Amino acid sequence: MGNKYRIDWGHYAHLARKAAAEGAVLLKNDDNVLPLQFGDRVSVFGRIQFDYYKSGTGSGGLVNTKYVVGILDALKEEKGIQINEELEQIYKNWIIENPFDRGNGWAQEPWSQKEMPLDDSTVQRAADISDVAVVIIGRTAGEDRDAQNKKGSYLLTDEEENMLCKVCKAFPRVVVVLNVGNIIDMNWVEKYQPKAVLYTWQGGMEGGHAVVDVLTGRVNPCGKLSDTIAKSIEDYPSTDNFGGKNGNYYTEDIYVGYRYFETFARDKVLYPFGYGLSYTTFTIECMQMSHTDGEVQLSIQVKNTGTCPGKEIVQIYVKPPQGQLGKPVRNLVAFRKTKCLNPEEMEEIVLKIPEYAMASYDDSGVTGHKSAYVLEKGNYEIYIGTDVRRAFCVGVFEESELRVIKQCTEALAPADNFRRLKPQVTTDKEKEREIFDKDWEEVPLRSYSMTERINKNQPDEIVYTGNKGYMLGDVYDGKISIESFVAQLKDEEMCCIVRGEGMCSTRVTPGTAAAFGGVTDTLAEYGIPCGCCADGPSGIRMDCGTYAFSMPNGTCLACTFDEKLVEELYQMEGAELRKNRIDTLLGPGMNIHRNPLNGRNFEYFSEDPILTGKMAAAQLRGMNAYGVTGTIKHFAANNQEYRRNFYNSVVSERALREIYLKGFEIAVKEGKAYSVMTTYGAINGLWTASNYDLTTTILREEWGFDGIVMTDWWAQMNEEGQPASMKNAAAMLRCQNDLYMVTENPEANTTNDNLEESIKNGTLSRGILQRSVISILKMLMRSPIMDRTLNRLSEEELDAYENMEKEDKVDFNMELCPMNEYIELDTVGRDTSRGQSLVYGLKMANSGNYLIRMKVRIKGGELAQIPVSIYTNGSLVNTVTLNGVHGDEAEIKQKIGPFFGTNNFLKFYFAQTGVEIEKISVELTEKIEGLFETFGE
Repeated sequence: MGNKYRIDWGHYAHLARKAAAEGAVLLKNDDNVLPLQFGDRVSVFGRIQFDYYKSGTGSGGLVNTKYVVGILDALKEEKGIQINEELEQIYKNWIIENPFDRGNGWAQEPWSQKEMPLDDSTVQRAADISDVAVVIIGRTAGEDRDAQNKKGSYLLTDEEENMLCKVCKAFPRVVVVLNVGNIIDMNWVEKYQPKAVLYTWQGGMEGGHAVVDVLTGRVNPCGKLSDTIAKSIEDYPSTDNFGGKNGNYYTEDIYVGYRYFETFARDKVLYPFGYGLSYTTFTIECMQMSHTDGEVQLSIQVKNTGTCPGKEIVQIYVKPPQGQLGKPVRNLVAFRKTKCLNPEEMEEIVLKIPEYAMASYDDSGVTGHKSAYVLEKGNYEIYIGTDVRRAFCVGVFEESELRVIKQCTEALAPADNFRRLKPQVTTDKEKEREIFDKDWEEVPLRSYSMTERINKNQPDEIVYTGNKGYMLGDVYDGKISIESFVAQLKDEEMCCIVRGEGMCSTRVTPGTAAAFGGVTDTLAEYGIPCGCCADGPSGIRMDCGTYAFSMPNGTCLACTFDEKLVEELYQMEGAELRKNRIDTLLGPGMNIHRNPLNGRNFEYFSEDPILTGKMAAAQLRGMNAYGVTGTIKHFAANNQEYRRNFYNSVVSERALREIYLKGFEIAVKEGKAYSVMTTYGAINGLWTASNYDLTTTILREEWGFDGIVMTDWWAQMNEEGQPASMKNAAAMLRCQNDLYMVTENPEANTTNDNLEESIKNGTLSRGILQRSVISILKMLMRSPIMDRTLNRLSEEELDAYENMEKEDKVDFNMELCPMNEYIELDTVGRDTSRGQSLVYGLKMANSGNYLIRMKVRIKGGELAQIPVSIYTNGSLVNTVTLNGVHGDEAEIKQKIGPFFGTNNFLKFYFAQTGVEIEKISVELTEKIEGLFETFGE
């Protein structure tokens, strides 16, 4: 049996490739133009063939990878496919003068790239010597960067339209491949009529292989849409309230995605939720249905009736009675993916649906049971199908009277008046069908004081004993209670524990997002280790340049509808986290796709909370197999990036519980989540980092969560009715958000929080502080860091660490260079080689902008062109091309910054051999004061 801690990178790549392929969604395949045939001559159009988007932008996409396989790369590997090299060279020549635009700074990359103009003769020449055209269109968006209803973002550019128009006229067989993170406008399909359309999302570093696996039929497409694709962005009910400067009202309420379209606007749908084609055909039959013991059980038979092997996804929906609450006409309650079935092969699937999954939440008391999940009186119709639109009714169970499934406590209700959508149902007697018109009702408001609720739940103080010589290892070994250990700690020591340190803390794995726990030398003397957390949902981000595996994005994984595959893939992620000594990944991201324009949709899964929760739980189970975990985020209602630090989501309690919190609930209950990250913004006037109902009433008291809650990085907190501030950590702790992320120096209190002051003046009790300290210590004791600190790693794990291949590491200066205003880096006489990275740590004494000067001597041959890429904290700043012959000197000058943290990393990547570095200097050019106060504007 092999060493489980030694990562099989080949198997890792295989699983990621498989997941990316099975997440691809085939929307159209007229005349069976796909799969490509052996011997096909293929012309590839679109500059994204050279610039594959492996992920979106921001913290969820900044993964340093050894390689990224693009779609053209993978096509050229296929022995049975002949690529039009003449057209390829035309694109290469154009790209020399039109390089990839990487934008500037954090999350400022453009949504799309300039496309090469096509003339008729170029297209016709390609058509004359080719059998099929593959047109690739790319889009990105990301953190702090929403998409927009503009050309080059949600809409196609003029050049992209021109490309489609000319190619579709010249070629009888046209396949459009969409390398995108978010849904884009799809009206061009009807306009230009390509034969096939394939959404491939952003497939990570193996994405190109995955796309070609589907194009060639090596993998039969089996992905299904995790979102509804409507005719227009204006058709989504959230669009009118998306992108507000200070927030917006969720007037569509629970009618998000298909719940809205299937109820009110079926004619506005181009491609329904759950839709996706295959190269084969299937039949689905319900063999048995029963309703007993609080659940519905279904026995379903799936048969492959086509001519090639493939997988199918069974989707179960319920249509509840409208009752007094009003409800969507379809609600996903279960799904299952089959194994790969050969022609004529069958599989029987058994699915169990708890009544809780079919219940509705009464936030008004109209049913007589306020703040409760209920099954109203009437018929509950069960539908089975391969998408929401084609699901067919297989049975009905009747509730003869209203039943309360779960009584809850009113929580998170809004304080602002607004009206929400509700169906008004009439019956067309001639056609014997219901008609659902839009009606509106007042949203129930908060009926209690949040401040009073917080004050009623004050934990008892543990009496201070002073240092008794206890170590955290004594608690870990069961020798003393955790209360006895915490009783030793002074107030100022505990204040440091609830402050994370970062980014790029020197106490943990270089280049990661933060350290937490034993963040001072004094705390370390108590045996409190430093836990390590790292971004993110698309793979491990290490800003020092360390390589990691880049995953398919969240939307792609959700479109697989395959919990088993996702869990198996994230076991590999767990092993990689363990290898890099990271205790929690900052992910999965699991907010609802309320609107297609949300920049972080690529990190998130779906418009549906059940699918979202199941995918997140699968990832957590996978990582948990290696003793590490994910931090589920962003809790909750993080549905736009614009002004995210100041954005207030005004939303009903019902919509929160049925839509925006449901996925998190599944992740906690089924995925055993024990780390949660709140958002930058507010829900109903209370910033989530200090929202008691969110982090205590619902998360801990109702769901039984036993873990830590951390803020997002440099978040703000507030009291009820008061403005938010980064300094109000007392409000954070009162609500059991345990950990503030992050400070440059927890001991020096570099964010100037109000903890010590609040304890002294009595507005924050020691008991509340101790409660969060205990949560953090428990988190550390269930993480691998505890055994590492106690030198208790197994021989198997020690062997894996000692035998890590050199190529898995990046050579960088572990000692961060102390820097005030100027420093010269130790590089004199150093030659570079092709593919080499030089990474330096910089300890910035001042926040501000800096200038790099790199003096080099060109050692390459005549007319050498040597690209040098400059990165700061994992983000590309610029690529400079050096030109010259033997002995020529050159100087690179590059502005970098602003830097707002102490520890930073500077990386130079040399794509070619031939540079001798004489000197690199970094100097402060502009000092910026109070940068933390304006972060997020």
